Formats: sequence, C-alpha cells, structure tokens
Amino acid sequence: MTSSKPLRGVCLILAAVFFFALLDATTKQLAKTYPVTFIAWARYLLHGLLMAIILGPRMGRRLVLTARPGLNVLRSLMLVGTTCFAIAAFRTMPLAETSSVINISPLLVALLAGPWLGEKVDRGHWLASAAGFLGVLLIALPTGHGAPQFNALGLGFALLAAVSNTFYQMFTRQLSATENTLTMLFYSALVGFFAMTLTLPWAGPIHAPQGNEAWLIAATGVLGALGHFLLTAAFRYAPASVISPFLYVQLAWATLLGWLFFHHLPPWSAAAGMVVIAASGLWLALRPRAKP
Repeated sequence: MTSSKPLRGVCLILAAVFFFALLDATTKQLAKTYPVTFIAWARYLLHGLLMAIILGPRMGRRLVLTARPGLNVLRSLMLVGTTCFAIAAFRTMPLAETSSVINISPLLVALLAGPWLGEKVDRGHWLASAAGFLGVLLIALPTGHGAPQFNALGLGFALLAAVSNTFYQMFTRQLSATENTLTMLFYSALVGFFAMTLTLPWAGPIHAPQGNEAWLIAATGVLGALGHFLLTAAFRYAPASVISPFLYVQLAWATLLGWLFFHHLPPWSAAAGMVVIAASGLWLALRPRAKP
C-alpha cells in the first residue's frame, strides 16, 4: 500500500539512482581487469549476503516463500542478463552513453504493456519510443574525428542490456500484485549468485585483488543492494507517475562520474542523443494517462 508522502519518495529515488550510477562507475573500473561474470558473481553474492544477514532474522522463511517460483526465477535471470550485458558494454563504451542506451527500456516497456499486460498503447507511446531509438542513433554517430566513441560490439551489448531490462520490468509488473517485494529482491540475488557460479569455470584468469580493488568489488554488492532497497522503498511513498521521471537523473550522475573518474565528456551528437532519450521517457512518464 502506497503512503501519501511524495517528497519522501522523491528523496529516496534520487538516492537510489545515485547509488546505481556509482555502481555503474565501479563496475566499469573493475571491468578493465576482471571478467564480466566474476564481477556479476561478486555483486550478487554480496547482495544476497547483506539481505540474508539484515532481513533473514526478521523475515525467516517469508524471505524465500513465493507462490510463483518459476516466474521469479525467470525475472531474476533477466536481471542477470541486464547486469552482464551492461558490464560488457562498459568495457568499450563511455559511462553516460551506455546508461542512456540502457534507459530506452521504459520506452520498450510502454510498447509491450499493450499485448503483454492488456494496457492501452496509443500513438504517443509509439512516437516516444521512435524518438528514443533516434537518440540511440545519435549516440552511435561518429565524432568529428571520424571515429566512433565506442566499439560497435559495446553498443550491441548495451542494447541487449536494455532488452533484458525490459523483460525484467515486465515480469516485475506481473509479480508485484501478488509477491512480496523483498522476496523478489532476494530471489534476484540468489538466482544471480547461482547462475554466475555456474559460469565461473569459464570466466578466465582471475587475479587476487590489488590496492583498492577489494573495496571496489565489495562496493558492487553494497551499492546494488542499497539502490534496489531505496528504489523499492520509494514506490511505497509515492506513485509511479511521480517517481518515474526522477529515474532519468541517473543520466546526469553518469555524465558527471564519467567526467570525474574516466575523463570523458560526451560529444555533441551523443549529448543530443542522451537528451532525446531522457526527454522521450520523461514525456511518456508525465503525459496524462488515457482512459481505457
């Protein structure tokens, strides 16, 4: 049940997207020297341990009890795909541009909500989604020096992350009416840990953490857990129509962190694409809802 405290919800969502942006910056740094699957494995391991330690004593079996285990596992695998594809994209693409491409997922959700969930999809949804893909094309334009800002494979990984995130959100919508939110979060960590554990034998060489690397690895679990917890809490205090527009603040944080830690500022074409994607999502979130 949502409480009528929108200001608290907005503050929580702003904190959540800040932690998500820090998580992306941390994984981008780790991806320089560690395999993608190891980074994802460490994140889900620490995320799950934190939830088990903090919530386990209070919730007990309720933390894992679900009426729809199959759909929970499938939803969790979609999040695993989002995580792995995003980390792979961060290896060759700048932070802000990658985050922007992944953020076309709300536009894809708006289109799929019609045939999947029976929600009304009108011409506005299609126009916003088309504009979002135009933004992706602008990000993909070569710079003035005639060379792309990223590896084409990196853009492909970012698009796959967006698709995985879209299905993750769709399954979340299906489950949210009947499932405990904290149980869904714990399943995400649990399934992610076991799925990534199976991939570790093929991850390649993994060196012992050096310098600050151990802290960065630990941070992936803490930042992921905090971000998802705050995101969940935000929707308890304010409706989605109030919360959703503030998700795009993450793009501003990604641009700032990309400049501070990786010395990258988007060229004009990529900056324009980021603005188009954010504006499309904001317009879709803020426009009046048509009655079915």
